[in-house]
Amino acid sequence: MVSSISKPYALSSRPSTTLSGSLTYARMDSEGQDHIFYNFARMRIDIITIFPEMFLGPFSHSIIKRAIEKKHLEIHLHNLRDYSTNKHKSVDDYPFGGGAGMVMMIEPIANCIDALTGSTDYDEIIYLSPDGRILDQNLSNMLSLKENLILLCGHYKGIDERVRENFVTMEISIGDYVISGGELAAAVLTDSVARLIPGVLGNETSALSDSFQDKLLAPPVYTRPRNFLGMKVPEILLSGNDRAIELWRMEKALQRTKDRRPGLLSSENEQE
Repeated sequence: MVSSISKPYALSSRPSTTLSGSLTYARMDSEGQDHIFYNFARMRIDIITIFPEMFLGPFSHSIIKRAIEKKHLEIHLHNLRDYSTNKHKSVDDYPFGGGAGMVMMIEPIANCIDALTGSTDYDEIIYLSPDGRILDQNLSNMLSLKENLILLCGHYKGIDERVRENFVTMEISIGDYVISGGELAAAVLTDSVARLIPGVLGNETSALSDSFQDKLLAPPVYTRPRNFLGMKVPEILLSGNDRAIELWRMEKALQRTKDRRPGLLSSENEQE
């Protein structure tokens, strides 16, 4: 068992590589699946991708790593090329009707989803797409209550529309901008959801006080030293008066939200 990653994708020389704790990246020779796994998790997330090695960094450190080691989270990475039926293991082709770019084919995606759903019941099959619902804290909260999720990472010009019409149950976007593929979006979504699973964070109230949980940005925070080159911590935070401190934090959170993200307050009023 190794504690650090020197060659994150050196799978040709050995069938599996344990990165740290119970976090394992392996290629199952019988099925050709790449995955990070451990057994009996609170939540299982399967990620379909053509670049499984992209996830080894973010999933091998910090909160995601601890979630896996504590057996709250199970992550499987599935290399989509392993589900291609042609000799070149290609997963994309030219679009019908012409035009620039390539389109991810339906057959490998359908094969992978069928293989997964044949043995596990999934709450959602999520396609990371710029067309999808914008990821926000409410959506992360909702997904954290699920048990089994599939995340489908797109690439190129997107995926064959028939996948979206017949397999995908939810589409999620992480913002109105373009990135090279769905892998980074899937990593963001996984982190956002995993930290909300009970037991993942050391302090259970930490996630509840995050920005956006109550439609407000988080208030300012300070730590030692009390005075750094004349820059002092507000006296109220040193007072020991819990009620006064909470009131101060609420006022600061409200003011910061008004100043920096007033749309959050507007959307809350519209919902009411």
